[in-house]
Amino acid sequence: MEFLESIGTWFQNEVWANTLMLVFTIAVLGYLVGRIRVCGLELGTAGVLLVALVFGHFGVEIPKVVQDLGLICFVTSVGYIAGPKFFRNFKVNAKSYILLGFIIIIVGALTCAGIVKLFDIPTDIGVGMLSGALTSTPGLAAAKEATTDMAAVGYGIAYPFGVIGVVLFVQLVPKILKTDMEAERAKFAAASGVEIKEKEPKKARIHVDEMGFFAFGLAIALGIILAKITIPLPGGGEFALGTSGGPLIAGLVLGHFGHAGRIELKIEKRVLETMREFGLMLFLLGAGTGAGAGFVDVLVEQGPMLFVYGALMTLLPMFVGYFFAAKVLKLSIFNTLGSICGGMTSTPALGTLIGVTKTDDVASAYAATYPIALVMVVLSSQFLGLLL
Repeated sequence: MEFLESIGTWFQNEVWANTLMLVFTIAVLGYLVGRIRVCGLELGTAGVLLVALVFGHFGVEIPKVVQDLGLICFVTSVGYIAGPKFFRNFKVNAKSYILLGFIIIIVGALTCAGIVKLFDIPTDIGVGMLSGALTSTPGLAAAKEATTDMAAVGYGIAYPFGVIGVVLFVQLVPKILKTDMEAERAKFAAASGVEIKEKEPKKARIHVDEMGFFAFGLAIALGIILAKITIPLPGGGEFALGTSGGPLIAGLVLGHFGHAGRIELKIEKRVLETMREFGLMLFLLGAGTGAGAGFVDVLVEQGPMLFVYGALMTLLPMFVGYFFAAKVLKLSIFNTLGSICGGMTSTPALGTLIGVTKTDDVASAYAATYPIALVMVVLSSQFLGLLL
C-alpha cells in the first residue's frame, strides 16, 4: 500500500506538474487509443483528443502556446502540400466551394437557433455549442464577445463529438459506398493535377537549408501577420483569419510559387508530413485538455441531453452538406469529403481523410471551402448572440 501511495505521489509531483512529461504521456496514450478498431473504424490521431479530455477533466492544464504551435504547424503543412494544385482546383470548383461552405454553416446556425428556442437552452451555452460542434475557435471568440464567457462551456461540451463525428464520417462514407480508392485517386489526380514549370534551372536557386525549415518558418511568420489583420463587421464585431486561417493561406501561396526570386522555398513532402502529424497531435492535445475542464458541472445542471443537442449541430450540417455536394453539385467523392472537412472547419478530420484516401490532394478542397465557412461561423455566432 505504501508503495502504491509513493508511486501516486511521484506521479503527481513529477508528471502532473511537468508540462513536457504530460504532453508526451497524453500523446502516447492517445495514439494507443486511436489504434483501437471497432467495425473497421479507428480514431487515429483523434484518440489524443479523448485522452486529453480525461486529463483536462482531472485538472491538467497545457499552456495555450502548445495548442497554437500545433495548429500553426498543421495548417501551414496542409497549405504547403495543397499549394501546387490548389488554385487550379479552386478555379474549376470555386462556386461549389463557396456555396457549400455557406450552406453548411447556415444549416448549423438554424439548428442551433431551433434547439435554443425549443429546449430553452441558455443562449450563451447554445451559441458556444455551435462553435464546438463546428470545432471553430474563431467562432467561439465571436460567441463569447456576443454573449458571455459561458459560451466556452458550451463549446467544450459539443467539441468532442464535433471532432469525432466528422472523423468517423470521412472513414464511414467510403466504406458504405464501397469506393474504389485507387480508381478515385487516379481520377482526382487527373482532374486536379497541374504541371509545375520551372522558370529557372534548379541549380540557380539558393537553398538556405536542406530540410526547408527556412521556408516553413517564413510561411508561419507571414501567416501570423495575416492572422492579425482584422476586418470590421456589422454590429461592432470584427473578423480575422486567426491562427488557423493566416498560416494556411501563407502556406498555400508559398507552396504554389515554390520560390522567391532565386531563393528556393520548396520543402520535401516527408518533412511536411512529419510537421503535419506533429502539429495535429499538439493541437488536439491542447484543445482536449481545455475542453475537458469545467463541463461536468454544466452537464449536471442542464442534463446530458446537451451532448445530443451538440451532436445534432454537427450531424445535420454535415449530412445536408454531403448530400448537396454529392447529389446537387455532383462533386467527386474526394472533393466532397474534403469540402465537408473544410465546411465543418474540421482540422482533425482532414488529417484522417488524407490517411483514408492516401493522397494529400484532398487538402485543396478543404482549403478552398474552409475560409468561407470560417467567415460564416464567425458571423453566425455574432448574429445568434444578438438575436436569440
